[in-house]
Amino acid sequence: MRIIAGSKRGMTLLSPKTQVSRPITDRVKESLFSVLYKYDLPADATVADVFSGVGSLGLEALSRGAKWVTFVEKDFNIHAILKKNIERSGFVKESKIIRANAFTTGAPPNPRQDAYDLVFVDPPYAATMNAGEGSALAGLMDILIDQMKTGGIAVVRTSHEVTLLDRYGPFQIAERRRWGTMNVNIFTKRECNTSENDE
Repeated sequence: MRIIAGSKRGMTLLSPKTQVSRPITDRVKESLFSVLYKYDLPADATVADVFSGVGSLGLEALSRGAKWVTFVEKDFNIHAILKKNIERSGFVKESKIIRANAFTTGAPPNPRQDAYDLVFVDPPYAATMNAGEGSALAGLMDILIDQMKTGGIAVVRTSHEVTLLDRYGPFQIAERRRWGTMNVNIFTKRECNTSENDE
């Protein structure tokens, strides 16, 4: 696994010996960022990489010009590898690691940073087999409402067996992609409307 484009192109990322972190393949990562370019991302964006694992998506975003990434990862062992990858890439000043359960914290913004333009949501597949109303994923999307900018993009990766709702509050599905055994869903945060939220 490596950074595939930008200022750190070709840098190999450290990974755990087990596959517990479900790293995204280089091919899929390249396809995903090609889609994000249509939304003028990640250049100059404030980004969060939740359930970040070893930081593959967040570091790719930094390499491609994002100005800030918050990494959220609760696993202690993976957290240590993530920290080393950030240090090796030279992005310590442009990032922060939060060791927490993203389902309950979302992506807490740094007080000195703007709300997020782009959030990668990549939870364990087993945790998103139920993605309907009242699910853990729906709860996370609710938390992200106050952490993301209007017009921001949330990228949610799940198993190909899971079909997400078209809408979670102000988050409206914009694109659905399937690559191999995964689905990648791109949501746009619309302007919050009180009457809609009361429905």
